[in-house]
Amino acid sequence: MRAEIVTIGTELLLGEIVDTNAAFIAGRLADLGVDLFYKTTVGDNELRITQELKRAWKRSDVIITTGGLGPTQDDLTREAIAGLLGEELVLHRESEAGMRAFFARLQREMTENNLRQAMFPRSAEPLKNPEGTAPGLMVRKDGRLLFALPGVPIEMERMFLHEVTPILRSAAGLKPLFSRNLRMVGIGESMMAQTVADLIDNGRSPTVAPYAKRGETRLRLTVRAADQAEANSLMEGTESEIRRRLGRYIFGTDAETLEGVAGHLLKQRGLTLATAESSTGGLIGHRLTGVPGSSDYYLGGIIAYDNRVKRDQLGVSDVTLRTCGAVSEETAREMAGGVRLKLGADLGLATTGIAGPGGGSADKPVGLIYLALASGAGITVKRQIYAWDRSGNKEMSAQAGLALLWEWLRDERAQGS
Repeated sequence: MRAEIVTIGTELLLGEIVDTNAAFIAGRLADLGVDLFYKTTVGDNELRITQELKRAWKRSDVIITTGGLGPTQDDLTREAIAGLLGEELVLHRESEAGMRAFFARLQREMTENNLRQAMFPRSAEPLKNPEGTAPGLMVRKDGRLLFALPGVPIEMERMFLHEVTPILRSAAGLKPLFSRNLRMVGIGESMMAQTVADLIDNGRSPTVAPYAKRGETRLRLTVRAADQAEANSLMEGTESEIRRRLGRYIFGTDAETLEGVAGHLLKQRGLTLATAESSTGGLIGHRLTGVPGSSDYYLGGIIAYDNRVKRDQLGVSDVTLRTCGAVSEETAREMAGGVRLKLGADLGLATTGIAGPGGGSADKPVGLIYLALASGAGITVKRQIYAWDRSGNKEMSAQAGLALLWEWLRDERAQGS
């Protein structure tokens, strides 16, 4: 069963709003085991909407539209569907009654243009919308299913889950898709993909696909299965082989975050952490405190942006700042050790760098970052250079700092110390 999503609205084309509806529908279709082949966005123009629907009708078994079901003159989805089917629009009395009852409950007057929302192509069936005034509609014709849903996300999501899902589940007769994401740091996408190239290209289930974003790579395993237990069984062999080859870089699966996994290890080992941030400006602390229960292991942090704060609060020496500079391995070392002692933590994590766009030099370019982790056994320092904008350099530096923390905890756990 081939599905297609058509999102309707000029505001989507102008970038005024983000198309979250398509992402939601795509995820639910995957859960149902329905293959999504196309996603298209078209503006509020009846001719272009009709043309796009005709194209979808030729190549897809299921077409799902969102938007264009409101009461105003630029809401043209009903007219476009009527044009697709070669049918006239007729007033659906039951939907009209439901709309009038909705306005009555809100003690609001229903204007005449709201009646447009109860106009359907003759062969269409209504879909209930308890969250708003615009009913959806469904067409069954020529072995195809067409669903027109509202553009308001809360209305669309409720309608999809309660109205569309049962119909698709019955029609599809397919096992749903199950996916697992193995999330990694410390390895680039090309090296990751090369290491498991035979698993990606073997054409067998589970399929393996590589992905990357700032500071992280992942492999997604996907299978069709009757339930999660069967999916786990089908994925087990491939996942074990990936972990054999890349396990050193895998910090978590699916929704697990680097800060969450590192926090779990800190709590598990009874360790506490303090942070000293210069170029990251508190981003590491922000991410750590986004994890519920982080007060069990995260004591706090010092944003040491000015050199006086580095000196007075963290104990970075004047000699270091004068001879090595604020962005240096030596300063990062003293910041990490200083915050560890200042806050009485087991571990101290520090960042200092040049986020940009100015402030760089030949020796210390924009994007240079030093990261340091201090423990009772010593201090580890890493040097990185990034080439993003200011925001991107800060985000990458925070990710690298959390990666350094996780790598230390991973290696310490492996040593059993």
